[in-house]
Amino acid sequence: MRITRNRPDTRSGPAEHFNGTVWLDEVAAPGPPSGLRVFSVHFAPGGHTAWHTHPHGQILHVTEGEGLVQRRGGPVELIRAGDTVWIEPDEWHWHGAAPHAFMTHLAVVEAAEDGTTIHWHTDPGVPEYPAVRGAQHARDAV
Repeated sequence: MRITRNRPDTRSGPAEHFNGTVWLDEVAAPGPPSGLRVFSVHFAPGGHTAWHTHPHGQILHVTEGEGLVQRRGGPVELIRAGDTVWIEPDEWHWHGAAPHAFMTHLAVVEAAEDGTTIHWHTDPGVPEYPAVRGAQHARDAV
């Protein structure tokens, strides 16, 4: 058993992979033979990831606030504190805070044999986040 009392410093989400203000805290990365990685990700209103995939999928568990998540070709979905999202292996997606609220989630991934946990993508055919801000109206219907 190991108890980690001193985690790495909080770091900001790099601009090439995140829009808006996003902060990342590594919660767990136990090392081989485990490929488990857990992050607490804090999004300011409107902050979000770029399109990306994970070789073994991803679990998002929203701990506070309201956010948005979308898989490629699917609708923008509203997520709230207590919601858990399973993203399939290699499924294109993005996620972040709703335009009007902060959002924090735990992100759980498993590294591939080469240590890779994420692949970042760009696709000019996919609408940018401001184009999906209409999803804010979805919260009134939920």
